[in-house]
Amino acid sequence: MYDYKMDLSEEEISILNGEKGETLAKVMKTIVMYGDTFGADRLVPVNGEYGHLVTSFGLSMMKPVYKLMDELISAGICSSQKFTVDPRPIDKDNVPAGLIKNLVFNYMYSKQDDYEKQLKKMGLLSEDGFTCTCYIKELGNRPGKGEIISWAESSAVVYANSVLGARCNRNSGLIELFGSILGKVPNFGLLTDEGRKATWIIEVQTNKLPEAQVLGSVIGMKVMEEVPYIKGLDQHLGNSLNAQVKDYLKDMGAATASNGAVGLYHVEGITPEAIELGESLIQENAKTYVIDELELDFVKKNYPVMWKDSSARPQLCFIGCPHLSIQQLETWVNAIESNLSIHKNDRVTIPTVLTTSPSVLKKFKESPLFSKLEKMGISLSYICPLMYMNNPLCSKMPVITNSNKLRTYTMARYYTDVEILDQITRRR
Repeated sequence: MYDYKMDLSEEEISILNGEKGETLAKVMKTIVMYGDTFGADRLVPVNGEYGHLVTSFGLSMMKPVYKLMDELISAGICSSQKFTVDPRPIDKDNVPAGLIKNLVFNYMYSKQDDYEKQLKKMGLLSEDGFTCTCYIKELGNRPGKGEIISWAESSAVVYANSVLGARCNRNSGLIELFGSILGKVPNFGLLTDEGRKATWIIEVQTNKLPEAQVLGSVIGMKVMEEVPYIKGLDQHLGNSLNAQVKDYLKDMGAATASNGAVGLYHVEGITPEAIELGESLIQENAKTYVIDELELDFVKKNYPVMWKDSSARPQLCFIGCPHLSIQQLETWVNAIESNLSIHKNDRVTIPTVLTTSPSVLKKFKESPLFSKLEKMGISLSYICPLMYMNNPLCSKMPVITNSNKLRTYTMARYYTDVEILDQITRRR
């Protein structure tokens, strides 16, 4: 028996001792060892309605994952709650690739169909449940304030913690599944009141609203895994947590989580805990970081260009990492149409893919804007751009994006929204 450190209930000890089967005992041991490693005092119930898994892709090399899934399924074990999953890796109908690249995709993700069958047996919420923005209203995996969840997707974790006020640590892949299976997670870090206090004060001193992806990048690279309390954004965003503000915080948060390792931020006057608790969320001796236009510009200008030929013509543009909301899709289509008119073009001059969740994609297809999108030569897809760029034949392509997450994890080149609009609509 594992010599655990935290306080466990009699039921938890019985599971650990194998009284409910060897496989469930392994799951419990993994969760307990995880908690002990980070100094958890006990296990606490997962009370969010749904789980979310970060591992959505059927890579042929992930044999241990498929073996683990088979072992769980054979033992009659599934998640105690339905779950959503990160985006699918392939969309041959809507994302430009070509014969040879598609052959590589087929080889790389040869286990996709088999893995999705395993996911369904484990408790997949629905066929539309493949997205990194599981919290959108069209899908509904939206935990409430104070609810404890077991997720791992970094952009979803930081959104749930910060914008929704739920409680979740930055878990690893499969750890989040084990938490959903047991319905329990270790109590430490961002699950605790003390762990949610800010150790950084971020003072945003800009004359206009900063680009969300750049601001998030600057914050993430400075504070890394610590918790920032952000002041000054309310003068640009107001104090209403409306759809536009949520989209801004979604993109900013994704950049803080990928350019750093932020799992929670507070925004003065906007996010729920900051409204409720104010500056009492700030720890004593918190460090201060001032961000102005010069700082934002300095960081952006120093993003490395990873292309072999820095002056190469872009071959592809990805917009939407994390997945776009319905409001963002509408904004992008209208903006692209307007810019094409300015440049006297009918279609985008760089192949462009807007990515969104399957449920939003279905809804958007009912909008008259969808026909405009098609006429302008823009593709709409449910894929994860990161998974597309994992293909070695795609990884070195000159790809541009407005996503700081995609820039960080691939060789894609970052541009602001305004710069992207200019790139994809002007004549070459």
